[in-house]
Formats: sequence, structure tokens, C-alpha cells
Amino acid sequence: MGFISQKTLDDLEFNSILNSVEEHCISDLGKKLVQEIKPISNKPDLFIELAQVKEYNSSLISENRIPNHYFEDLTKEIHLLKIENSRLDAASFLKIATNSETVNELLLFFRKFSEYFPTLLSKSSEIEYTKTAIDEIQKIITPYGEVQDKASAFLREIRKEINIARAKLSSSFSREMSRYDNAGYLDDIRESVVDNQRVLAVQNMHRKKVKGSLLGSSKTGSIVFIAPQATLELHRDIQNLQHDEKQEINRLLKVLTETIRPFFPLFISYQDYLTKLDCIGAKAKHAYANNALLPKFSDSKRIYFEEAYHPILLEKNRKSKLPIVPQTLELSESQQIIVISGPNAGGKSITLKTIGLLQVMVQSGMLIPVDEHSETYFFDTILSDIGDNQSIENQLSTYSYRLKNMRGFLKRCNEHTLFLIDEFGTGSDPDLGGALAEIFLEEFYTKKAFGVITTHYSNLKVLANELENVSNANMQFDERTLEPLFKLHIGQAGSSFTFEVAQKNGIPFSLINRAKKKVEGEKIRLDKTISKLQKERNQLQRNSQVLENEQLKAKTQTQNLSDKESKIKAKLNSFQELYDKNQKMLTYGRKSNELINKYFQTNNKKALFAEFNKWVLIEKTKYLELNPPVKKDKKAKAVKQAKVKAEKQKEVQLEKIEKEILTKVVEVRKEKEVEAKRKAKEKASYRFKVNDKVRLIDGKACGIIDKIEKNKVVIDYGMFTTQATLDKIELVVAAKK
Repeated sequence: MGFISQKTLDDLEFNSILNSVEEHCISDLGKKLVQEIKPISNKPDLFIELAQVKEYNSSLISENRIPNHYFEDLTKEIHLLKIENSRLDAASFLKIATNSETVNELLLFFRKFSEYFPTLLSKSSEIEYTKTAIDEIQKIITPYGEVQDKASAFLREIRKEINIARAKLSSSFSREMSRYDNAGYLDDIRESVVDNQRVLAVQNMHRKKVKGSLLGSSKTGSIVFIAPQATLELHRDIQNLQHDEKQEINRLLKVLTETIRPFFPLFISYQDYLTKLDCIGAKAKHAYANNALLPKFSDSKRIYFEEAYHPILLEKNRKSKLPIVPQTLELSESQQIIVISGPNAGGKSITLKTIGLLQVMVQSGMLIPVDEHSETYFFDTILSDIGDNQSIENQLSTYSYRLKNMRGFLKRCNEHTLFLIDEFGTGSDPDLGGALAEIFLEEFYTKKAFGVITTHYSNLKVLANELENVSNANMQFDERTLEPLFKLHIGQAGSSFTFEVAQKNGIPFSLINRAKKKVEGEKIRLDKTISKLQKERNQLQRNSQVLENEQLKAKTQTQNLSDKESKIKAKLNSFQELYDKNQKMLTYGRKSNELINKYFQTNNKKALFAEFNKWVLIEKTKYLELNPPVKKDKKAKAVKQAKVKAEKQKEVQLEKIEKEILTKVVEVRKEKEVEAKRKAKEKASYRFKVNDKVRLIDGKACGIIDKIEKNKVVIDYGMFTTQATLDKIELVVAAKK
């Protein structure tokens, strides 16, 4: 069983993460469940939870988005169903039916998209799919949460009688009001409503002239409200019928309650399922908002968080539009413990909290804001001693308090532990506290625990350098401005920059010198050496970056030159070929010109042909020497002849098919021309009517003819109307006769 104490969660401000996740919930029950989230101690259960959150997160960016699963709290209804002879009201039944339909919709969705949501499907398979309770409720309750007329014949008859009585009452009241209004007894408002009953607004001076029951008066007393005598009996009849209606509704609701009472365990499972899905959805939406993902779980002991962000700082800076620097940090068998040193306000504690909070989040079933190449490991125990939220009582004995924590660390620490200690060894005499801190660090190292600690103690920096699998690290500072860069550098301890920071903050140089004299020379030299090394390392990093940029620039230039060289070579080869070809043509021209001139002088054709054939034979011999002929066997020749024959047959066949197709195309074109002429004739002779569905000839939107005036029509497109002439529109669907 794992152990991650509430103190560790408080140290890492895990509650702030839960508050952020809670904002993405859609129900109060989901919010309550989010606040109860704790690290999952069972590894298989954790992997199932993470898989569900990952699948839900993937649905947020895909077409197969999980249906809305808002639901109402049924705690009161479930409690009443457990009590014998209890009765639910109509609104409660509607809530039960709605929640049940929501669950059924989700179950069907996950079955349909089982390839995309295998884990969510697996968890939903534990829930029963049934419409029995829904059907029973829908027989009685309307979608508006009222009892249906058809719930019983008696209820239908009562409501029919109520409607008839109300119609009579309305008619009677209207007659009486008209009579007394004509007599001039009523006020300008004529009528009002008192106790859900229509009454006449009678002027006080005429109250005795109106027969009926006095039900009240205005504030000034100038108007009295009288229910006419003719309507009183009808109103009593309606009240009696409404009483009967209420009795029948109560009876039906009680019967329905008894019908669905056995289903209350199902409703409990539905509510638990929807609450859990709301919690999973909130985790996924929180991850989506922070570009979080699920890192790979390593089989070997290794944490590798690449480009990791502190989640709380990420949200805060995003709202304030401030930049945030990600960290890359690794713990493995060869780098078991990291000791971070350097000045305050450089980001040591934030780096330590980042790795701790991300590990707690992922072990609580949440995705984390890291690069996709990141890896992590399941730790049975995560211990922390950050101590920046101690009470006044603890501050009075800080060292005792921290020693008590160390006792717990030593008791629980093993090879499956991740520990996080901020300002390791503080709270006592620096020399004595530092010596004890060394022993603790050696114990953690011997027990093969993974951890990150921050410290100012030089002896711990030296020890980290001596132990094989422990690494020093520091938060980088700009040595000129002493501004923090918030970047972690592994492999070297950090200077505290104590005197430099003091000087930057305006402490007189004379006081700083006096302070230096009071400190041991070795410590100053060590701190000075570390500071110098850190400055040199920063300079080397800058030089390295410059060299890398220069190398990249040189590489780009080399590539450009290589491309240009290739293009120039290609052009030269092309020019050379053209030159050789032109030279050959010139040679052929000169030889031909020489033979022709000789013929003109001698007029000897025989000598001309003889010399020409001789020249051609010489040129052919030269050509064959440069391009020797390829020997062809008889078999290859036969294959080639067969291939040529087959291609000729194929061409003949294609010509035949082409002729047939062309003939058919001509026929089809003629048919289309005839059809087009027929349609054009019909269109020209068609007389448009109101309610014809039409569209503009050059448009796509269809509208309905609303009005026709001479050769103009008004077309209604639903959201607007427009005018057009008859020659600018075409029929889509003729109006029904």
C-alpha cells in the first residue's frame, strides 16, 4: 500500500489543482467527488483511471465527442424510495427518467465507439441498460413534469369536466362584466384576480348594485373586488373537481412510486456512474486546457520530465500573460538524487515542487503538462519536507519539527520512495546541522530512494560530488545582472552569490568586506571558486551557442553552394553536348559542301556516289565503335513480333469500340437536344403560380412565390423576400393543387 500524507499534498498545494479541476465539473456531486481526489495506491486501478481520462481527453478534439452527461442530484429521491409508503412528486419522476435516459445514451455511445473508448466502455459495461423504469414513468409523467391526462380514465374525465366548467365560468363572467360595465358600475380596469378567481373591479359607490361576493378592495378603497353571483356556483364546482383531480394525481403518483421502488439500487448506480464520469470529464477538460498528456510509465525506475511546467504557475502566468520557463529533469538509477543549490529567488523550490506535484497528479489519475517523450514511475511512497507553511508553534522549534519529519522519512524510505526536501539541514547550527544532513543524505542514498533536495550547505554539495549516483545542480543566474534565468543545470553546484546579491541590493561595500573577513577563508574561496566556475560555464554555454549558430549557418551556406555547383555542372554538361552536336553538324556540312563542289567541277556522278558511300561507311564505323549494337536472340525477336501483333490487334479493337461509342454519343446528344427543347418549350409555356418553389436562374437558394404582379414576382426565402421578373426565375417544384 502506498503512503502519500496529507502534509505532502498540502506542501505541494495539491488542493489548488483540485480547485482548478472542480471548475470544469457540470454537477455539484461531481465537484464534491473532485475535492475527495487522493493519490491512488493500487497500480492497476491507477492505470484504469488514467486510461479513462486519456480517452475522454481524446474525445474533446475528435468528431466522436462524448454526449452531454449533465444530471440532477437524486439523493433526496433515492432516500424517499427507501422509506416504505413514501410518495415522490411528478418533478422527481421526471428527474429519475432524465438521468436514466442520459445513462442509456452513454452506454449505447460507448458500445458504438468501442474502438475509441475501450476503458470507458469496460467501466460502463458494469451498468445495467434498461428502459423499464423509464417506460413506467413516461406512461404517467409528461416531458414537462406533469401527470398525463391518459394516466387514468378517471383523471381524463375529471380534467374534461374542469375544462367545460372553466369555459362556462369564463362565458358567465364575461356576460356579467359586460352587463355591469354597460351600466357604468365598473372601474377602468374592469376586472382583476383575487385568490386565483376572476373578480369585477367595481367602483365603491356602486358596490351594493352588483350582486356577488365581496373579496377585497384596493389600497385607496375606491375600488372593491366582487365575484359575480352567477359565477360563484361554477367556481365551487371547479374547486370540487380540482380536489378530485388532486386526489387522483396523488393516487397515481403513489402507485408509480411503488412500481419503481424496487429500482432504487439501479438509480444509485446511475448516479454514482454519472458522478464518476463528471469527475473524469473534469480531469480531461483541465488537461485539455493546459495541453497536458499521459507520460509513459517506465518498467525501470526512471522519472524523465521533459519541458515540464508547474501546473499552478502555468495557469496563473497564462491569465497574467506572463512567460513561464519549462524544466527538464531526470531521476534514474544513475542519477538517484539531485542536490540543487544557488541563491534564493532563483527557482529552486519551484523546480522541486514541480516534480513533486506532477508525480502526485499523475498518481491521482490526472494528465500533466510535459512533453510527449516524458516518462515516470509508480512510487509507493512520496515524502516531502518543504516547510514553508509551518505554524507559529512549529516555528518556535523549527529544527525539532524537521527532525521529527526526518524520523518519518528514515522509517518509510525505501527503493520505491520519492522524497522532496527544501532547504535541507536548516534550523540548527550550520556545521552541526550540515553534518547531520550529510548522514541523512547518505541513508537515503543507501536505501536507493529517489529524491530532490535544495540546500545552501557546502558540505552537501561536496558530498553530492563524491557519491556516484548523486548529482549537483543549480539554477542559472545572469552573472552580470544577477537576475534569475529559472533554468536548471545538472552537473555543477551553484554559488549562493551572497555578497554579490547584497551589493546589488545596495549594501555598502565596506560592510560587505567586513562580513567577508568574519567568514572562514576556505568557505569564501570555495564559494568564490564555485561562482567563478558557474560564470565560466555560462560563458562556455554562450560560446557554444554562438558556435552552434555559426556551424548551422556554415552548413546552410555549404548546402547552398553545393546546390549551385550541381546546377552549374548540369548547365556545363548541357552546353558541352550542344557544342559537340553543333561541331558534328559543321563537320558534316563541310564534307557535304566539299563533295558537291567537286561534283560541280568534274560533273562525275559515279565518283560523287563512290566518295559519299565511302565517307558514310567511315562515319558508321566510328558510330558503331562508340555505340556497339546489342545482340538480339531469335526468341526475343519472336516475343517482340508477338507483342507488336498483339498491340495492333488491341488498336483495331479500340478503334472499333471507339466508333461504337461515338455512334451512341451522337444518339444520346440528339435525345438530350430533343429533351432540352421539350423542357424549354414547357418552361416557356409554364405559368407560374403562388406557392411554386423557384430559384433565380443564376442562383442556388430556393424560395416560395409569395405574390405575382404582371411579369414580376415576390419570392419568400424565409428570412427575407426579394423581387424578380418571370424571365429571371426557374421552377424547382410546382405548387400542389
